[in-house]
Amino acid sequence: MAEDQDAPGILAILNDIILTTTAVYTDRPESLEERLVWLHHRRALGYPVLVAECLRDGSILGFASFGDFRGGWAGFRHTVEHSVHVRADARGRGVGQTLVATLVEQARSRGKHVLVASVDAENARSLHMHEKLGFTRVAHMPQVGCKFGRWLDLVVLQLVLSDDTPC
Repeated sequence: MAEDQDAPGILAILNDIILTTTAVYTDRPESLEERLVWLHHRRALGYPVLVAECLRDGSILGFASFGDFRGGWAGFRHTVEHSVHVRADARGRGVGQTLVATLVEQARSRGKHVLVASVDAENARSLHMHEKLGFTRVAHMPQVGCKFGRWLDLVVLQLVLSDDTPC
């Protein structure tokens, strides 16, 4: 689980992704203070923030978490949406897959019924990884995002965690 001292490494990954990719539909980098508020909020809700660390130097290779789906409305209380981000030089080595697989177990252990992923339609690597883990594409939303002067399509995937979760 992420600690406050992991926030700079998490922030460096996130801000690089914001500035160089369409994985996050914003173009405004975050501050360390904003990322710490996010981290503390997730912890206060009892939600995990996972980090993958390099065994060689202890640097952060990636991070993942989940949070309330659609703002936490009561009818969605059994559904969470996750995010996973991996440092550019660590992509394609299974870091993201390991983080998401761990999140799946964390969501199950908290009695969640569905885990949602929202992925940019051009992010073939992330789409493939989610499908490999059992996620199913449930929506393709054309032109819902805008970044780098172009319209972006969003693909929504979901994984039903348990068929016997009480409603």
